[in-house]
Amino acid sequence: MGNGDSRVRGLAARAGGWSARHRWAAVGIWMLFVVLAMGIGSAAGRVDVDESDQLRGETHTAATIIDDAGIKEPAGETILIQSKDASVTSTDSEFRTAVTAVVTAVEGTGKVTDVTSPYDTRTISKDGRSALVQFDMRGDADTAGDRVEPVLKAVAGVQKDHGSLRIEEIGGASMAKQYKDAFGNDFKRAEYSAVPVAFGILLIAFGALVAALLPVALAMTAIVATMGLMGLVSHIQPMSDTANSVMLLVGLAVGVDYCLFYLRREREEREAGRDAGAALRIAAATSGRAIIVSGVTVCVAMAGMLFTGLAEFEAMGLASLMVVAVAMVGSVTVLPALLSLLGERVEKGRIPFLRRRGRRGNGESRFWTAVLRRVLAKPLVSVLVAAGALLAIAAPAVGMKTENLTLDQEFGNSLSIVGTYNRVNDAFPGGSDPAEVVVRAKDINAPEVKQALADFKAQAVSSGASRGPVDIKLHDAQNVAFVYVPLVGGSDQDKAAKSLEKLRDEVRPATLGKVDGVQAPITGQVAGSKDFNDQLIGSVVPVFAFVVVFAFLLMLLSFRSLTVAITSIALNLLSVGAAYGILVAVFQHGWGASLVGAEGVGAIVTWLPLFLFVILFGLSMDYHVFVVSRIREARLRGRTTQDAIQHGVVTTAGVVTSAAVIMVAVFAIFGTLSMQSMKQMGVGLAAAVLIDATVIRGVLLPAVMALLGERNWYFPKWLHRLPDLTHDESPEEATSTVAGEGEPLRV
Repeated sequence: MGNGDSRVRGLAARAGGWSARHRWAAVGIWMLFVVLAMGIGSAAGRVDVDESDQLRGETHTAATIIDDAGIKEPAGETILIQSKDASVTSTDSEFRTAVTAVVTAVEGTGKVTDVTSPYDTRTISKDGRSALVQFDMRGDADTAGDRVEPVLKAVAGVQKDHGSLRIEEIGGASMAKQYKDAFGNDFKRAEYSAVPVAFGILLIAFGALVAALLPVALAMTAIVATMGLMGLVSHIQPMSDTANSVMLLVGLAVGVDYCLFYLRREREEREAGRDAGAALRIAAATSGRAIIVSGVTVCVAMAGMLFTGLAEFEAMGLASLMVVAVAMVGSVTVLPALLSLLGERVEKGRIPFLRRRGRRGNGESRFWTAVLRRVLAKPLVSVLVAAGALLAIAAPAVGMKTENLTLDQEFGNSLSIVGTYNRVNDAFPGGSDPAEVVVRAKDINAPEVKQALADFKAQAVSSGASRGPVDIKLHDAQNVAFVYVPLVGGSDQDKAAKSLEKLRDEVRPATLGKVDGVQAPITGQVAGSKDFNDQLIGSVVPVFAFVVVFAFLLMLLSFRSLTVAITSIALNLLSVGAAYGILVAVFQHGWGASLVGAEGVGAIVTWLPLFLFVILFGLSMDYHVFVVSRIREARLRGRTTQDAIQHGVVTTAGVVTSAAVIMVAVFAIFGTLSMQSMKQMGVGLAAAVLIDATVIRGVLLPAVMALLGERNWYFPKWLHRLPDLTHDESPEEATSTVAGEGEPLRV
């Protein structure tokens, strides 16, 4: 193709052409959009997910009752007083003196209320070695961690005076304080370091400062605009800090990817001898189209989270969907304008010692050329070896065990409060996380309601669900009562879940359930975990079906090939399966766990498998669409399928490798965090992207396509009525008829 004008069609080509002709207008509109989105979003404020909206089921019902009643539950704290050996028990004067000193010390801070002695509440262990002083923090429970330090200091002062006893505090406020002190900036540091890491890798990939800055700039403006949009949208669908963090990760990943695809193609065409205008038109019609197909597919994958019915997932899905859409629009509009404005200046700021190695003058990677030569020489062997290896890696996923991680699983020994948590649970099973029965009646003081509460309290212990003590707290004005039931099983989630089941299915129907007009949903950490699991398990099939079916349809319409659509889904599922296998092997079975500091976890955090499926399925489509688009483009230009595969893979290998290295590095940062759930997310994402960009796209995809040959382009006649979205793949006029049943490949 020469440098003259070529007629191009399609949304991406037209958008790129308009932006290149109206460069300042395109840049100005984009910046105006970013500023307005952020400004209006900031003015509107962000509405975060409320606790009552987090879950469905009994947990949601209980939170709704509390909200409707206007009750603000305070942050409860517990002080464990425990003999270090059997020589001192609760009946000894030394122990009693310590209890009195603790009560006096915490009351003296003026920060607490409702302080109770274990001798009044009977919170003394059976062996007499342990006792609990309990109280509530004054003020808002959400900010109690900021006010608990004087209480902690008071308790530490009592500890100094009683060396033979262990005196430790635990509760929502003290846990929040210790977590903030130890890891408060951990997650933020990971977020902030992601951008410099991405920029550093891009600098190495391009060897020029300006070229490396463009992808980061596009990603950051997309993220900033989406943050503003999240504020507006949050008034319809509440958002959260977690959704914001996921949005930042996804936005950085796709924003850099899309710009990288576009910029690398434009450079490649200029290196091939085309003038700046022609190079930009080709990049718009080819990489631009791949970006739109990929972006829409990723958006569909992210939309799958909206089907979970979980407010946090819905927030993450919507935030991710928005940032992908914004990055996609920016890539096909403002990016061509910037490239047109910069021209040769995109190479400004070249780093002398960074020379591009391993690439031929035609943009092909020498390394992947060598790999592809062997893969295409023996495609069947390559498929069997690669697929067999990935299936072996995925095999451990069959025995995946998911659960909400307990405090000791989440933090191990990195927090001193974990030891306190375990000691409280050993002495008072379930005492640190009791089940909470929220009872609402027309008259909470009616004789039949009081009797039912008493019966429930007695049967909770006699049924074996609890060893007591069961506490009842009345709110007469609101006709609400809270019943706190320590569950047998304590920190053992499986045993505690069985105790919860007894309460819900046996004790409650036999007591509170017999009184007309009484509601008694059971909530708490164990109940919340069960309700979350039930909701998540119920949403797995709809989410999987939605993502897979719509991704299949998009690939079918975008490539007009039934074979490409089927192989795309199969390869992506294999990639996700391998990631699951690695997670289970490392975090559940402990194989190589010490390498990432994950000893003793024994399970995968409940929300991760579905989250990983959606995120990975979307991000994998980035690479897949880009590589297959290049292969199809080469096939349209008259190359044989074998040559098209070779050309498509080796010319995109550098871009895919650079994009993958960035994502692996960013995700690996999260694998270094102290929280095990964040480690699991980081390791899972990094492993999956690495596998996808190497084994899947570099070996399995070309080998499968080589085996299929012309069948890659099979499109049965009965599907011809479907919309044709392939018309803008190339600015060159080219026609090639595929042998066999189907339709001509055309531009």
